[in-house]
Amino acid sequence: MKKLVIFDLDGTLLNTIEDLGHACNYALEKNGFPTHTIASYPFFVGNGVKRLITRVLPEDYRDESTIATLLADFKFFYDQHNCDCTKPYEGITELLLDLRDAGVMMAVASNKYQKAVDKIITHFFGDEQFIAIEGQVDGRNRKPDPSVVFSILAKARVPKADVLYVGDSGVDMETARRACIDSVGVTWGFRPEKELVESYAGTIIHSPADIFSLCVDK
Repeated sequence: MKKLVIFDLDGTLLNTIEDLGHACNYALEKNGFPTHTIASYPFFVGNGVKRLITRVLPEDYRDESTIATLLADFKFFYDQHNCDCTKPYEGITELLLDLRDAGVMMAVASNKYQKAVDKIITHFFGDEQFIAIEGQVDGRNRKPDPSVVFSILAKARVPKADVLYVGDSGVDMETARRACIDSVGVTWGFRPEKELVESYAGTIIHSPADIFSLCVDK
């Protein structure tokens, strides 16, 4: 039995892609740059908002000043609209309740900036279900650096062997590998299953209910 499950946020717990895309397109359009289709955004996300802004800009305009301007505009819009289209993936809410009832601790580890993570998690799940809700903060490296995982482990005080890390991308699988904890790749998120395979996911699953089976002995 696992004592702690650490969840990635975007593409794992919640489908956030429309709100991320709309915020990016707002910032791009405001500053005179071409926008992108929402369907293209799963290929831009995964390494934090600053990297997202960098990727959506034309290559010739990826200087720090332009990125900073678009990042500010993105956050202005996203902070007001980050729950407009976002929703939990089917079965996630039930999974969290089942894990809680089984006595499994849960935490969130995201590359999204902390203010947005706090708002979104509280809006959809409340904050009492998680022992830690960790987003990107100044002075801490983004995933796949395992610092965010170590921060959670310090709060949970459980052995690494009793921890499961769940995410939808190669970044997540690399984070778990660097932290020396078991990884689970989910196929309902933003990245193709091929990426999970190539990133050496410990287990690949297709339904949230499978996470419960991995954590709790029946």
